[in-house]
Amino acid sequence: MTTPEYHIPALLEESINGLNINPEGIYVDVTFGGGGHSRAIMEKLGDKGRLFSFDQDMDAWANRLDDNRFTFVHSNFSFLRNFLRYHGIETVDGIIADLGVSFHHFDTSERGFSFRQDSRLDMRMNRASKIDAATIVNTYDEEQLATVLYLYGELKQSRRVASAIVKARNSGEITTTSRLVEVVSPFIRKSQEKKELAQVFQALRIEVNHEIDVLKKLLNQSLQVLKPSGRLVIITYHSLEDRLVKNFMRSGNVEGKVEKDFYGKVNTPWRLINNKVITASDVEVERNPRSRSAKLRIAEKVHSL
Repeated sequence: MTTPEYHIPALLEESINGLNINPEGIYVDVTFGGGGHSRAIMEKLGDKGRLFSFDQDMDAWANRLDDNRFTFVHSNFSFLRNFLRYHGIETVDGIIADLGVSFHHFDTSERGFSFRQDSRLDMRMNRASKIDAATIVNTYDEEQLATVLYLYGELKQSRRVASAIVKARNSGEITTTSRLVEVVSPFIRKSQEKKELAQVFQALRIEVNHEIDVLKKLLNQSLQVLKPSGRLVIITYHSLEDRLVKNFMRSGNVEGKVEKDFYGKVNTPWRLINNKVITASDVEVERNPRSRSAKLRIAEKVHSL
């Protein structure tokens, strides 16, 4: 049984409407988490409808739905196509992804996702993974750390922070969130303390879970498994993801390379449902402050590959 605290899905109504659900269709929620989006999808499905929900974290298993139309897939969504085929499914009517980190992960101190609580530097979505945040902090060289912090955290002082980490770990491994905060704090602007600490932790989390790589795999596979007129609905929470999704939906490729036909028309397999990104209303942000950074993009596949 799920608990209200596990996660409050952002832009729930807007994203479910964006799927344009066929009651007899087949849908995939690739980020099951607390099951908020999945439950909303199930409410719109008829007896012949089916829902497959992916989550690599077994904590989400406790939130699974007791319904014969529902299948929980314990896997990273980068294996979307393989697992659908395993279940005898070649094409689906819609895919939804909420790329935010569940409240559960931020609020469960031992998972090590938050700089607000002292715990081991972990940040693994899949606890079976051998590489955690402590591994990266203590084994990456200075150049690698600076690159991760700059690319995934968009941290301007990435080189100084990386240098401080390498220097500090010479006196002993950095294994806890509080120790990492202590090491990087002198290089964080006090006026931007929460934001920049969040950027450091975001960068490590993305690297630990290969979030950009798996998102690219999801996007490419979405074109393969969606039926013509099938919908792709994605909620992002930082500019790296949003830029990638935006470019993919406009061009049909993760590089964002726009190809045009003889007449100058963009050649893309997608039709944008919302040309302007959808964000949370003031009412929603007041109710759920973490929805403030959520951005929703929706596209419809217009032809077969």
